[in-house]
Amino acid sequence: MTSLLSGVRLGSQRPRVSSYPRLRSSAGQDAVELAASAGLVLDEWQRDVLKASLGELPGGRWATPEVGLVVPRQNGKGAVLEARELAGLFLFGESILHTSHEFKTSMDHFRRLERLIKNTPDLHRKVEAYPRAPGTEGIVMRDGRALRFMARTKGSGRGFPADVVVLDEAFALTDEQNAALLPTMSSRPNPQTWYTSSPPLDGITGEPLFALRARGESGDGHLAWFDWGADIGVDPDDRETWWATNPAMGYRITEESMARLRASMSAEAFSRECLGVWPKNKAEQWLVVPKTDWEKATDARSVPVDPVAFAVTVSTDRQWANIGAAGARADGLLHVELMDRRPGTAWVVERLVELVGRWRPCALVIDAGGPAGSLVAPAEEAGLELVKPTARDVVAAAGAFYDGISGTRAPHPETGVLGPDPKVIRHRSQGELTAAVAGATRRPLGTAWAWDQMASAVDITPLIAVSNALWGYATRPPEGSTVPLVAWR
Repeated sequence: MTSLLSGVRLGSQRPRVSSYPRLRSSAGQDAVELAASAGLVLDEWQRDVLKASLGELPGGRWATPEVGLVVPRQNGKGAVLEARELAGLFLFGESILHTSHEFKTSMDHFRRLERLIKNTPDLHRKVEAYPRAPGTEGIVMRDGRALRFMARTKGSGRGFPADVVVLDEAFALTDEQNAALLPTMSSRPNPQTWYTSSPPLDGITGEPLFALRARGESGDGHLAWFDWGADIGVDPDDRETWWATNPAMGYRITEESMARLRASMSAEAFSRECLGVWPKNKAEQWLVVPKTDWEKATDARSVPVDPVAFAVTVSTDRQWANIGAAGARADGLLHVELMDRRPGTAWVVERLVELVGRWRPCALVIDAGGPAGSLVAPAEEAGLELVKPTARDVVAAAGAFYDGISGTRAPHPETGVLGPDPKVIRHRSQGELTAAVAGATRRPLGTAWAWDQMASAVDITPLIAVSNALWGYATRPPEGSTVPLVAWR
């Protein structure tokens, strides 16, 4: 955009993604004016973030108890926090806890805010002290309220009740740190949490920030969300993308400075740090089965022939249960399918009885040592004959599923002629099964591995269900089967 007043081109003052309730009343303009009186003149985008984040419900409560701001580095998110904290101390009567990943970052912010206050006599006279002794760093008001600064740890913030908690550098925030900090607001009448950050460094860390993004992009009404970052796959050399993702361009960042950064950084690092491109999280990374292999195994018309095998799995939180199916196709390849998936477990046995009556399965698999083990007794009482895999069988199931999707052809040791293709599995690209395959991780068991239900970022029980069903079909094939079970040898 171009400023109508100066004619100078500015970076986009509107985020690529934003979500917040539109309200008639906001304390944001008061915060903007207070900051200006202290010498902190905000950019248009910074003013807009404050106005949207400080919307008020009837009665004066914040419309959004949580605020998320993700913007590339050096654009000025710190100034937004300075204005918010000034307003909290001098307008809203709040106690505030400001945290960062590193103590140095918190102290830098402390010094900037201290200078603003000391240079404004009307504000400075309301402050009792600016303590710097270890563990006390902050700004203490004459009425006893305080703004404390600290680095995040597993126990930081405990014992300091706060109306506002700031989680700067949220790319490094952990669930343990959240558990220590957020209860500090549990008894406050009008709390607000601010998450400010550039994107996470990789898809493994920063899970709370990934979860916050998912809420922001879904339009969670309790969260004000602002993200300037570009989509994955943008051209890091496209200068229009530079202007679209850096709202401070034209204010403090120049195109020439961005060009120098681009020349000295890899495309990946520049995209993350300067264009705000998020990495893929664990659920998107296809850490075990390559995405291309899964897509190549897709066949929308794939169907098995009777009989098939079924397997039941239950998520560790017992919120979901699955019935997976596996069998042979008419052409001799293998078919896997998520036959059913519903909340809870009460429906499973009745559904199994129905499926057994319709399909005459060659195997009905339930891992008695897993969460689905609670269904063994009621299933057997219903007259169902079960197959119960051992830990070694579960390993074989995972490995064979992998081979059936991503295996490589092995050359004959003497002739060098390639053997048959082990990629014999086909599926119909069901969304919940695909999400499970994409987000699956593995855990070592001796020299082999199995699917890791506990460490995976998504519920992978649909994947475990079809893997175990494949194992059941392969180890108890129907009489007369000619299926080339290459992957199971």
